[in-house]
Amino acid sequence: MSELAADGIPVAVSLRVLKLSRQPYYRWRKQQVTNAEMVEAYRANALLDAHLDDPEFGYRFLVGEAAESGEEMCERTAWRICRDNRWWSVFGKKRGKNGKRPGPPVHDDLVKRDFTADDVNELWLTDITEHWTDEGKLYLGAYPRFVDAGVVYAASASLAV
Repeated sequence: MSELAADGIPVAVSLRVLKLSRQPYYRWRKQQVTNAEMVEAYRANALLDAHLDDPEFGYRFLVGEAAESGEEMCERTAWRICRDNRWWSVFGKKRGKNGKRPGPPVHDDLVKRDFTADDVNELWLTDITEHWTDEGKLYLGAYPRFVDAGVVYAASASLAV
């Protein structure tokens, strides 16, 4: 805003174009950081120092550590600051399993990952897969022929959910 005003553009016009009110802008110019924001910054700094010293502490213990350093606050305030900054105890938050690591194999690997066959009816495998569609689940399955890399049988079925 100051740069625009220095270039000769009136502040009222700039605020109107940016869809900002004049009163909050001038209040912000007078005091850019409020007292409440300053107090919260000091509290957050005290909580961070306590958290870095003892990362296994939860917010309840961090309140006591911050009070010893001179920043008094209630537990709810400490919880909010810790939550907003994602400062968790190393023991407190359980991380969910999101399915990225596969589980154990369902059956033994009888072909030892060798998918070649010298004669017909020597090796039979099948696979089925599931896909979500707008109409529901779609299941696809196939029986491949390993002698000439053809497909003996392929099928698809849908299940409306």
